[in-house]
Amino acid sequence: MNNIRTLISANLSETHQQIIDKILNGERLLSDEGLSLYTDMPLAVLGVLANYRREKINGNLVYYNKNFHLEPTNICIYSCKFCSYSRKKGEEGSWEYSTDDMLTLVKDFSKEGVTEVHIVGGVHPHRDVHYYAGLLKQIRGVNPNLHIKAFTAAEIDFMIKKARISLTDGFTLLKDAGLGSMPGGGAEIFNYELREKICPEKTGTDRWLEIHRQAHKIGVPSNATMLYGHKETYAHRIEHMEKLRELQDETQGFNTFIPLKYRMKNNFLGITKETSMMEDLRNFAVARIFLDNIPHLKAYWPMIGRQLAQLSLSFGVDDLDGTIEDSTKIYSMAGADDKNPAMSTADIEQLIRDVNREPVERDTLYNRI
Repeated sequence: MNNIRTLISANLSETHQQIIDKILNGERLLSDEGLSLYTDMPLAVLGVLANYRREKINGNLVYYNKNFHLEPTNICIYSCKFCSYSRKKGEEGSWEYSTDDMLTLVKDFSKEGVTEVHIVGGVHPHRDVHYYAGLLKQIRGVNPNLHIKAFTAAEIDFMIKKARISLTDGFTLLKDAGLGSMPGGGAEIFNYELREKICPEKTGTDRWLEIHRQAHKIGVPSNATMLYGHKETYAHRIEHMEKLRELQDETQGFNTFIPLKYRMKNNFLGITKETSMMEDLRNFAVARIFLDNIPHLKAYWPMIGRQLAQLSLSFGVDDLDGTIEDSTKIYSMAGADDKNPAMSTADIEQLIRDVNREPVERDTLYNRI
């Protein structure tokens, strides 16, 4: 530790040195200190500090799993300005899989030895929680060993309200049907004023947090996300992560945090330049340092590309998601470089070993396989 302190403290201000001491001593940063990491701390120093934190928590391990995505529909009641994915019913490019279609996909992908299905899609106007609970039961019938990670808070909010039952009863119904965990989508950015500008109709900040709180209370863990690189400031990012950190203190229900890079194609937000690779790495590093109580930090490689995902392993990241099996359209429709996202186990393990990390195949809950 002293070697690290000596190496990175030269030519830094006294304030920065105090922040570095807190990080190396495992102390929690305040909001203004987290903001300083974004605005003032050299990227190389951030990388060293984030790597120190990730190795204290996860050693040299990098996790991945064998998974596929099931996207029931991109028909959505909302019109979020940053979204390149959603369509209205009958609009060109929309789709709406039947239950039989989806069960066929589950059967096909189950032959590949996958351990997780990740189910997210548009907020469909006519499908309630009873419909989706029935789908989960049938998926369990096809492959009872498959972990079902399903539905953003926005999807759950609408499907439960449509059925006119309580949040607790809705979660109980989904859990009994096979829901094992939740992804973290729909969080976007928690700042109320900014949210009014980019997704005013969507499930709000307080409701998103309450939905995840209730999920954790009944034993359904979840992930957490943050959409960055659009109209937010560094202060907005810190505000977002502080709300997640507070809920994690309360419930300990978040498995991992996933920064999601805004991609600008085919949407109406009006952004003309995406964040740079250096900015992406800075964001990963700050997240690893500031979110001291969330055990894992994920780089979603279909979103940022394989090269940047590999670099992120030196900036706090310890998880690369999974093999995906070319089963998601969300980011390819928004302009991600990888149009057909799929990696074999050998590919993903080689990517990890090439930067002297140890690959670990995991299940959804980070148990080693």
